[in-house]
Amino acid sequence: MKKALLIVTAALALASCANKDQNPFLQEWDTPYGIPPFDKIKIEHYMPAIKAGIAQQEAEIQAIIDNPAAPTFENTVAALELSGEILSKVTGVLYNLSETENSPEMEALIEEATPLQSQHSDNIYMNKKLYERVAAIYNADQSGLTREQQMVLKKLYEAFERNGIGLSDADQEELRKINTEISTVSNKLSTNLLAENNAFKDEFGISVSAYPTAMTTTEDRALRERMFKAYSSRGHNGNEYDNRELFLKLMDLRTRKAKIMGYDNSADFLLANKMAHDHQTVDEFLDGIMKAAVVRAKEEVADMEKIAGFKIQPWDWWYYSEKVRQQKYALDEDMTKPYFEVNNVRKGVFLAAKTLYGVNVEELPDVPKYNPEVIVYKVTDENGNLLGIFSSDYFPRSSKRGGAWMNNFRDQYFDADGKEVRPIICNVANFTSPDENGVALLTVDEVETAFHEFGHALHGLLTKCHYPSVSGTSVTRDFVETFSQFNENWAFQPELLAQYAKHYQTGEVIPQELVDKIINSSKFNQGFATTELCAASILDMKWHELSSIEGIDIDEFEAKVCKEMGLIDEIIPRYRTSYFNHIFGGGYSAGYYGYLWAEVIDMDAFAAFEESPNGVWDKELAKKFKETFLEKGGSEEAMTLFKQFRGREPQSEPFLRGRGLL
Repeated sequence: MKKALLIVTAALALASCANKDQNPFLQEWDTPYGIPPFDKIKIEHYMPAIKAGIAQQEAEIQAIIDNPAAPTFENTVAALELSGEILSKVTGVLYNLSETENSPEMEALIEEATPLQSQHSDNIYMNKKLYERVAAIYNADQSGLTREQQMVLKKLYEAFERNGIGLSDADQEELRKINTEISTVSNKLSTNLLAENNAFKDEFGISVSAYPTAMTTTEDRALRERMFKAYSSRGHNGNEYDNRELFLKLMDLRTRKAKIMGYDNSADFLLANKMAHDHQTVDEFLDGIMKAAVVRAKEEVADMEKIAGFKIQPWDWWYYSEKVRQQKYALDEDMTKPYFEVNNVRKGVFLAAKTLYGVNVEELPDVPKYNPEVIVYKVTDENGNLLGIFSSDYFPRSSKRGGAWMNNFRDQYFDADGKEVRPIICNVANFTSPDENGVALLTVDEVETAFHEFGHALHGLLTKCHYPSVSGTSVTRDFVETFSQFNENWAFQPELLAQYAKHYQTGEVIPQELVDKIINSSKFNQGFATTELCAASILDMKWHELSSIEGIDIDEFEAKVCKEMGLIDEIIPRYRTSYFNHIFGGGYSAGYYGYLWAEVIDMDAFAAFEESPNGVWDKELAKKFKETFLEKGGSEEAMTLFKQFRGREPQSEPFLRGRGLL
């Protein structure tokens, strides 16, 4: 124990000397609610803090191993859960800002830090003495543990098993090399994509997130074709940012890793601890959806070609589908956008949470922020108790990757003194930028995205767990999207629209006629939307089902997969291989199907609200949903939680109806 403490003390001293100013990561954060002191953090602070954090956690783990007492949950598992405080602080900031405040210096930092993190993780999960203590607890009588403790123990034990603890020394050494390479290649793929996204913006004057809107409103067909080809060729241009060879290298590494772990392909290795469990289950699930979606998509093509008067191409879809929508529903975005000013939409997002779960949100104007565009809020329950800190970062900039996401700067858990630590959570998006007057008007899809990402945030904010490894969104990848997609259901409920959807100039509440049009058109273009999503999911699966990458050409492979799945010429997968960031390193490798899988679950859960005699705003049912799902995090098996809520397993009819496929 004394030796361990000396190691970490020396590391901290070294880190302190390495900086002229004191390193914020190595100090207590004397900020409101423990928000990171972004104004004091400099690029040179990260690496010394990472190294000190690794040394600290290594010493803490050594202390666990050296404990002469018999292994127990408290002296081994709980102690490991609470280890690595410095590392958690620095990586919580680093990996959030690398996606929102990127720079050449940040890229160099990530390139240096990522292999260290990978090696440190391997050192933990290949530590035989630590594993022996965990295994002794796992294999003993667990009846004295709470259900949450059992889940924490199960997750930890499986992490050792899935990270090579049972391998020979030679195989462990090979796995270490592969893991380090995977982390490096994944990071390079994402960095290349950011450069390609910025090149797209430089050429066309719009961010990649604004691509659907531009393709919907641009009359010039030749320009639409140019935009389509540039968008769908990102990472595929034969330049320094070309991702094709890098992706093949990534897939080769993942396949080699799976084989070392005893699997024929990386899909089955990655799925073994998910709800779906194996690739055959996922393939069957996606195949059924794809067939139904393509039938609907072909009907949509026929409708568009009646208006266009010619055979449409992929660059025509957005433009002519909008023409069909205007014809069928007398609805276009220019009619709705004035009622969806970004601040009003944010108020609607918060109001839905307050109505359902008693959540209150209060802006904190004078706290540290990582960017001036960020807005920070204190979130409390109906009794005024702190739930957490939430920040929104909604607009595109060149330093931010595309898309929208939720992440944590700090997890929720109880510390060693039994004091609860509440989470710090962010929502990041790339919504339509404000105009010259500072007004940002959102599309219907962007409104849904705002609700979607706050659904993730609620999963993180409302959690009531004791251990960080199961709190909040720490659930399987094919379950986590349940709560974001569930939250989308409230966006266009008439009662809520009447309170937040107000004209940004006049304050007029959105007319009922327009509300009816939005609701009536909700299933419009679902053939396209479902097909492109399902196609990307299948492409992801087929890459990870390969047992060898030898001789594979990306373009030929994509074409073969798209033909076999029955994809029509007018649609491409939502993401092609060279810009499929979700599967580079975003946690969705052999997991992109999770959006559709979770949608079956969330639509069936929402059906309970639709069936309620008290209407969809049934507060008792919302309380049950919160207590069953949102407070539990990963402290219970996903299917067990669903059965507790619905009394049965999920049924697909609500999903198929919601997608307009029935």
